[in-house]
Amino acid sequence: MTSPLYAFEITLQSQPAEATAGPPLADAWGTWPTLDVPNKELLASPMAIGFDAAFERLAAIERLYAEPDGSFVWTCSRTGDGAAPTWWQVDGNAYERGGRVLLVDLKGSCPPADFDRLLGAFGWPGQPLMMQLVRSATFLDEATFRLHAAARGLVGDGKTLRPS
Repeated sequence: MTSPLYAFEITLQSQPAEATAGPPLADAWGTWPTLDVPNKELLASPMAIGFDAAFERLAAIERLYAEPDGSFVWTCSRTGDGAAPTWWQVDGNAYERGGRVLLVDLKGSCPPADFDRLLGAFGWPGQPLMMQLVRSATFLDEATFRLHAAARGLVGDGKTLRPS
């Protein structure tokens, strides 16, 4: 069974080619392989995409409101097909270095396809990305992150990540 929503609190960063396997992370949602970045200076390397270009892409996404300071919110409420309404929201803040996106803080929940659209604004899939889980300060590769976010979504964790 797959989750209709990902749930997450992450920092999105460029994944250095030098990232290696780290120790496994055990949390409330399972046990996950992690990444280690031995040279911590690599964490200060920005993504390939320019900050302004990323925000142009974000602004093109319907229902997403972006501020010039790097903050944005994307929300959706869907009804139809006789199913219960689906409501989700992603809050984000992008930081820049040298005119390029350095990292992006993301918190909330959304369907996997919409998460793909969000990543696309930051150069994915051409840009290798890794996700740092905020609570554990642990890096995951994209595939592992998706499994983690789906596991959180299955238990309804996305509801706790929305503002009340």
